[in-house]
Amino acid sequence: MEEIEMLLDDTKEQMQSALAFLEKELQKIRAGKANPQMLEGVKVDYYGTLTPLHQVSNIHTPDAKLIVVQAWEKNMLNPIEKAIQAANLGFNPINDGVIIRIPVPALTEERRRDLMKKVKTEVENIKIRIRNIRRDANEYAKKLEKDGIPEDMVKKLIDDIQSLTNSFIDKSDKIFDAKEKDIMSV
Repeated sequence: MEEIEMLLDDTKEQMQSALAFLEKELQKIRAGKANPQMLEGVKVDYYGTLTPLHQVSNIHTPDAKLIVVQAWEKNMLNPIEKAIQAANLGFNPINDGVIIRIPVPALTEERRRDLMKKVKTEVENIKIRIRNIRRDANEYAKKLEKDGIPEDMVKKLIDDIQSLTNSFIDKSDKIFDAKEKDIMSV
C-alpha cells in the first residue's frame, strides 16, 4: 500500500505545483500598484546577449506608483530604457542619466475588466491542469486494481484523489477572488 501513498503524495505535489505556477503568473498581472515583477519578462541587450533585466540592474518600488531601475553599469541605462519600451507594457520610462523611473499609471475601468479576463483565463487553465492530474491519478489507480490491489482500497484512493482535487479547485477560486478584489479596488 506504499504505492497508494506515493500516488497520493505525487498527485498532491503536482497540484501544489500547478497552484504555485498560477500564483507566479498572477503576480505578473498588475493591479495598479507598482511591483518589480511587472518587469519580469523584460530582456536587455547586454553586450550582444539578451539578458533578463534583473541580472543587469536593481529594481525596487519606493512607493505604490513608481518603479525604480538602477543599472549596475551607467552605460546600460539607454539599452534598459529601450528594452522597457520595446516590451510594450504600457510604461513610459524616464531616464535621468542616473536611474530610470517608471511611473505606474492608474488603471481604467476597461483595463481592469481586461485584466480580469486574463486572470479568469489563467485560473481556468490551472483548473484544467488540476483535473488532468486527477484523471491521470485515477487511471493509475485503476491500473493498480488490475495489478491486484483490492477494489475497496482503490475506491477509497479515487475518493481521496477527488477530495484533493476539490481542495485545490477551491484554493484556485480563493486565489481568483483575492486577485479580483486587488484589481477591481480603486
